[in-house]
Amino acid sequence: MEYVTRIVIIGGGPGGYEAALVAAQLGAEVTVVDCDGLGGASVLTDCVPSKTLIATAEVMTTFDSSYEELGIIVADDTPPLEQAARVVGVDLGKVNRRVKRLALAQSHDITASVTRAGARVMRGRGRLEGMQALDGSRKVVVTVADGTEETLTADAVLIATGGHPRELPDAQPDGERILNWTQVYDLNELPEELIVVGSGVTGAEFAGAYQALGSKVTLVSSRDRVLPGEDPDAAAVLEDVFRRRGMNVMARSRAQSAKRVGDRVEVTLADGRVITGSHCLMAVGAIPNSANLGLEEAGVKLRDSGHIWTDKVSRTTAPGVYAAGDVTGVFALASVAAMQGRIAMYHFLGDAVAPLNLKTVSSNVFTDPEIATVGYTQADVDAGKIDAKVVKLPLLRNPRAKMQGIRDGFVKIFCRPGTGIVVGGVVVAPRASELIHPISIAVDNNLTVEQIANAFTVYPSLSGSIAEVARQLHTRKASAEG
Repeated sequence: MEYVTRIVIIGGGPGGYEAALVAAQLGAEVTVVDCDGLGGASVLTDCVPSKTLIATAEVMTTFDSSYEELGIIVADDTPPLEQAARVVGVDLGKVNRRVKRLALAQSHDITASVTRAGARVMRGRGRLEGMQALDGSRKVVVTVADGTEETLTADAVLIATGGHPRELPDAQPDGERILNWTQVYDLNELPEELIVVGSGVTGAEFAGAYQALGSKVTLVSSRDRVLPGEDPDAAAVLEDVFRRRGMNVMARSRAQSAKRVGDRVEVTLADGRVITGSHCLMAVGAIPNSANLGLEEAGVKLRDSGHIWTDKVSRTTAPGVYAAGDVTGVFALASVAAMQGRIAMYHFLGDAVAPLNLKTVSSNVFTDPEIATVGYTQADVDAGKIDAKVVKLPLLRNPRAKMQGIRDGFVKIFCRPGTGIVVGGVVVAPRASELIHPISIAVDNNLTVEQIANAFTVYPSLSGSIAEVARQLHTRKASAEG
């Protein structure tokens, strides 16, 4: 009888379910243990819901900012004295019902795909039990909903348990007025005055979305600018857009506490100032779900932050135990989690595998405009980590941008000075998440700016700016060599 490799995956997010699909395809016996529904936070409370909400906000923004310039006339019966009133409104309850419906549908689709591939899905919480056995196997104890336990034997275990919102001791979410990002989809009415604490990716995305939907937004940032981890030129564009649209951006302002006072929320800052609003969204980072999994007892090393240490093929310090996704703290991106999960299974099951290369990862901030990046960054160039030439071209010069009324944004490309090989790029534009792809291909395949410049682009198109930046870099390279 032929031996079948047994794989147990704890966690059904992108890292877990993508690993399950690969392992099942390669002939392993796969069990996925998950307590919330396949797709994990990415599908149920994070990426899919937030980007669905943002899609509605995007339509609102486009309409509000462009319809007059584009010559669109909106007829309504607003009395003359209130003619400046908002023409378009939003039913947040309806929006959130759609958000939840789409998230659930996506989760069901993923479950169907994993089951169809031959994997078993168990609803429950899993934990490692003890060290590796003499035959190299591992024990995973699963606590199911009714409290009973089932012990699984695995040749390899993948931990893909994700993370959860970080909470401040004096700003505990109540799900009604003080919220974390998983709770906003329970709102039936648009917050009149929303205070967003935290100006990282999550805070910036929600602040921009609710501003577009009609809330009066105050964004509290403990740093000098919004999106401190992103390209400084991109962050400057976004902050300017936020302020121009009426957002109150409070830089160098650290929140210490948030409390309810009747139907209001008071947020106290470190310098003693108090700001008030109808609601407060806490977006102050995430904590890995690494507790109560029996990890350290099984020989898995944790970082001081609680994240699981992994190498570039997703191995932990415990033989036969791999990890993927937000619980590793590598990059909090669904695409990276999925790649880590796939790499883990390819590696353990003996298939061809390439180690994780973070310098080819493309990411996107779903604000308006979007900010997409790939490869080496401006910070890397400024710090001397890589010698690169940089050209930035504002979208204002692009004919398609002029036609669509797009004023904000740019394309920036980094290339090596001698060879012209593209090593990174930034796009700030509507749908930047789509426009970054040709630059990602260039970075991943070591293409040169000459090759990018010589490829045909549609005229007029926003992607034409990518070719134009490449031409400018090629010209500068050629003149420098001459």
